[in-house]
This record gives sequence, C-alpha cells and structure tokens, in this order.
Amino acid sequence: MRAAGPGEGASQLSPHHGTRVELRGRYGPIAALRGPEPENPLATALLVPGYTGSKEDFAPLLDGCAAAGVHAVAIDLPGQYESPGPDEESAYLPAELGTVVAEVAGALPAPVILLGHSYGGLVARGAVLAGAPVAGLTLLGSGPGRLPNGFRLDALRTGEPELRANGLSAAYGVRERLNATLPGWAAVPPELKEFLRERFVASNAKGLLGMAAGLRAEPDRVDDLAAVLRRDGLRCLVVAGAQDDAWNLPAQREMARRLGVPFELVPRAAHSPNTENPAGLLGILLPAWTSWLR
Repeated sequence: MRAAGPGEGASQLSPHHGTRVELRGRYGPIAALRGPEPENPLATALLVPGYTGSKEDFAPLLDGCAAAGVHAVAIDLPGQYESPGPDEESAYLPAELGTVVAEVAGALPAPVILLGHSYGGLVARGAVLAGAPVAGLTLLGSGPGRLPNGFRLDALRTGEPELRANGLSAAYGVRERLNATLPGWAAVPPELKEFLRERFVASNAKGLLGMAAGLRAEPDRVDDLAAVLRRDGLRCLVVAGAQDDAWNLPAQREMARRLGVPFELVPRAAHSPNTENPAGLLGILLPAWTSWLR
C-alpha cells in the first residue's frame, strides 16, 4: 500500500521461507508459499496479500501457525509477482479477485480460515460475499471501503501516470525515491531491497492499475458482509497495527462494531504487523482461530 512498500519491520520478511507450490486459478497457476503441515491440522489458513505485496509478506507467520496446528498457505493474487493475471484492469477489483480467492479456498482442505491484509482484506471480503466456503474471516489493516485521503492515496496518484507512460521499472523508480525519504529505509538489507524491486517489476502492470482503481473507489460493503456473517454463522476478527497509517484506527474500530466482531491492536506495528511484529500478531490470531474451531 504505502509507497515505501513493507519497509518497516521488513527485516523479518524472507523471500526464501516456506515451500513454494502452485495452486489452480482461472487465470493460470496461483503461486503460493506453504508452511509446515501439522500432523493433524486443525484448519487451513489462506493468507491474501495487499497491493504490491506477495505471498512472501506472510513468511514470518508460517512456522508459528504450524506450531499451533494450523496449516498456513500464502498466495500471490493474480497479477502479483509469480502469479499470471489478465490484461483487463477491471479484473483486479476486489469483487472480481474475490471470486478467484473463493475458488482457491474451495480447493483447500477444510475448514479454511481466510485472512486478507490491506487491499487483500477488500478482496477477502469479496470472496466471502461471493460464497467462499470458509469457517472464518480475518481483516488485517483493511477498511470499510476506499482508501482515505492521505499519504498512501497521494502516492497512488503520483505513481499511476508514470506507470502508464513508462512502465513498471520507471514507476518503481518513483517508489525508490519516496522510500529514500523514509526513516529506517537505509537499514533495510540490500538483498531485501532487491527482492522488493524484483517482485514489483515482475507484477502485471494492468494488475497494479486495476488494484489502484479499487483502492480509490471501492464502496463501503460492511453491511453486506455483516449480513453474510450473520446468515452463515461465520466468525470474524478485525486486526490492525497500533500505529496503522492507512485506514485510520477509528474507521477500523467502527467497521468491527458494524460487523459485530472483535477489534484487536498489535503493539509495535503499523500497517504490516505480519512483518513488523509477527509474534504479536500471532498472539492475537491463533487464540481466536483455535477458539473458532472448537
């Protein structure tokens, strides 16, 4: 989401963790990272990344999930990094990507718990609204609708003309210049910086443009989701970093209230608790998920 990418806490992100596998998707193979599989897994956790993200964003969670009996599977959305995607921007809106995620969820061993981070939260919501066969939903650092005014929305507006005119490498150059102005970016290891660049330029440009359109225009569908949660008896949890700077905390707290579900904060984390404080995030997720499965 942020122009900086996952710079904060990014040293805990590993592009070489987990077992890479391929799942089936309507646009071609879905690249995934699979964590260790417990002997008798309680559930499968399907982890969906945000805008400009990838399956690797969840690498710090894989072992902890397995230790608690949950088999975690993190994916690239179509058009992200190692997953091919279509060349129609409209295919990357949350509702459309949600149907893809719903199909992936249906192919995994049940029960499936779905987690979506940031834009992935909007997509995960779309999956549930499309009838994804899941036992529960976690929205991580996501919001009720479009991205609010602020630094991140400004970055989308700045980067889009460059992406349309000059392509992915030029657009990432804009991002790198913004990254250089952020505290802590200099401390990010060079190999991780190279990975972040590699996955950005490997993405489908139409995918980035389509997701950006979704971030600018996604309607508030909280009431629709609340109705489905009630109808199907689905468990749900809203989680945010204590210093989240995308959708603001009052908006996320109000979303949880409207859904009638708990709202939890991860300390020492901003927009990406999965890389900034994975232990703190797991300390919230795993007790909730295991209680859902009893």
